[in-house]
Amino acid sequence: MPKAPPSTSADCRRRAATAATCIEPPKPASTKKRQRLRTPMSTHSVEDIKSESRRLRGSLLDSLADPVTGSLRESDQTLIKYHGSYQQDDRDVRDERRRQKLEPAYQFMIRTRTPGGVVTPRQWLLLDSIATRHANHSLRITTRQAFQFHGVIKRELKATMQAINATLIDTLAACGDVNRNVMVAANPLQSAVHAQVQDWAAKVSRHFLPNSRAYYEIWLDEERVAGSGDEDEPIYGSTYLPRKFKIAFAVPPTNDVDVFANDLGFIAVIEHGELAGFNVSIGGGMGASHGDAETYPRVANVVGFITPDQLIAVATAVVTTQRDLGNRDVRKRARFKYTIDDHGLDTVVAEIEQRAGLSFAPARAFVFDHNGDRLGWVQGEDGRWHLTLNLSAGRIADRPGAPHLTGLREIANVHRGEFRMTGNQNLVIAGVPEGERKRIDALVHAHGLDAGLRLGTALARAAIACVALPTCGLAMAEAERYLPDFSARLEPLLEKHGLRDAPILLRISGCPNGCSRPYLGEIALVGKAPGRYNLMLGADHRGQRLNTLYRENIAENDILDALDPLFARYAGERAAGEGFGDFLHRSGVVALPPYPTHRQIPLELHA
Repeated sequence: MPKAPPSTSADCRRRAATAATCIEPPKPASTKKRQRLRTPMSTHSVEDIKSESRRLRGSLLDSLADPVTGSLRESDQTLIKYHGSYQQDDRDVRDERRRQKLEPAYQFMIRTRTPGGVVTPRQWLLLDSIATRHANHSLRITTRQAFQFHGVIKRELKATMQAINATLIDTLAACGDVNRNVMVAANPLQSAVHAQVQDWAAKVSRHFLPNSRAYYEIWLDEERVAGSGDEDEPIYGSTYLPRKFKIAFAVPPTNDVDVFANDLGFIAVIEHGELAGFNVSIGGGMGASHGDAETYPRVANVVGFITPDQLIAVATAVVTTQRDLGNRDVRKRARFKYTIDDHGLDTVVAEIEQRAGLSFAPARAFVFDHNGDRLGWVQGEDGRWHLTLNLSAGRIADRPGAPHLTGLREIANVHRGEFRMTGNQNLVIAGVPEGERKRIDALVHAHGLDAGLRLGTALARAAIACVALPTCGLAMAEAERYLPDFSARLEPLLEKHGLRDAPILLRISGCPNGCSRPYLGEIALVGKAPGRYNLMLGADHRGQRLNTLYRENIAENDILDALDPLFARYAGERAAGEGFGDFLHRSGVVALPPYPTHRQIPLELHA
């Protein structure tokens, strides 16, 4: 049972109940300051683009029709994000193309909107065909339970979007300053409760879709009607949100969605086998900028309990509070976590309660045991089986000795359940009857899909990484392509210290923006420059505590030299069941700076 820690506010203690430590954030802004922030004094260029876009249309049709360049107009590069795509270029060939006086090798990443990461076998087969026909012959599972297609060129972009929509999956609002793909606990062990949570997540996802018909006009050739470009957006308004917004649903005891890394979290409370409601968490976010103390990662605050019938009203109140109070002057300070810290937690919670027309009940007790995936076969309470495959960085392709794309295609041809992507970039073959397990196992083994379960260390199996180079324009260092090599370099150290099976959580990010949620890694590498990283240590294995900078801007050999003695100490001094991050804190290797410095977390749960 978590302890109720000291607080400087009775209201803070009321919301924390028995479930969370509630540490007061900075003092709320004055009423005068709060009112001033509601109406921006100056408008950021992105705000201008949104405001003048005619509800996300811009000049996208003209940009797409331009045969001279593989690029979109600059403003349209912003707007296409709301349609689920990013313009990128292949940075591996950027310098060579510059020398040849050629424009960059422009290409597009497309991201799906798949609440909870659920797709049918038929949809899988269609998405596979899109990847091989229009993209780079690979599917990639993101850390938000979506698919990404990479390498789509501009003249194939519309055909690719249309093909995705033909699968009954869309890409609308998968990117941009809107609510992104809604995450849901992936492994449906508690079958009835999980189905209810998945259903609520799908409702939330639909509820926050933009009303604009721009997506359907531009990509699906829907006829324009009177009022196009002036559609009412009762939730988002004419300029949408100040920045992206992320929502996740967790089902204890597994925190496989890293719920505290999200702007808004719903933690299922199960009592007597039934879904009683949700604890609500607000203000999580991973993004930061190197050397900028005004930006920092943050884990969410648990603010109270709601019943299922209150969920949509609360979610709407949270999103519209961020819409109206969020910082639109400084884009790096526009996430909901900064809104909370600038205005004060109590002020923001009161605003949410007023808009939702309710008061939060005290949060109910819950316990998370880890934030990874249950790999291998597990059986749900309905008797069906679920096989979670370990896929390095979520990349599904055919490689020598590992024809994973082909293997999953063959599985999709015989599987009658569903596929579930996990927030840790793995894949669940879900809903398998007892009599079908042997056939699935045979196909998995024949195509090397079980290699991640059989080989390597526990650390390698739990590791995740962002895409980074060569396509991400923000990447400062390698991540996805570096993960296998770095895991292999760690393996001898882990073997030497008897830690091969120790479930240490490693995360690699090519930059500080945190798509792989590196600040929740017990060990994390955050890219600083090619071949150089900040080494972060000390998060816990439940996703409830941020890590701390341990060494700055170091190369691989220095990283290994720093970790070797720490592994030795952990092997010899750890308590039974003690995680690596918890040991580093208990032994004094890393410590949290005193709040409110920007590396201190506003919430720490003790299971």
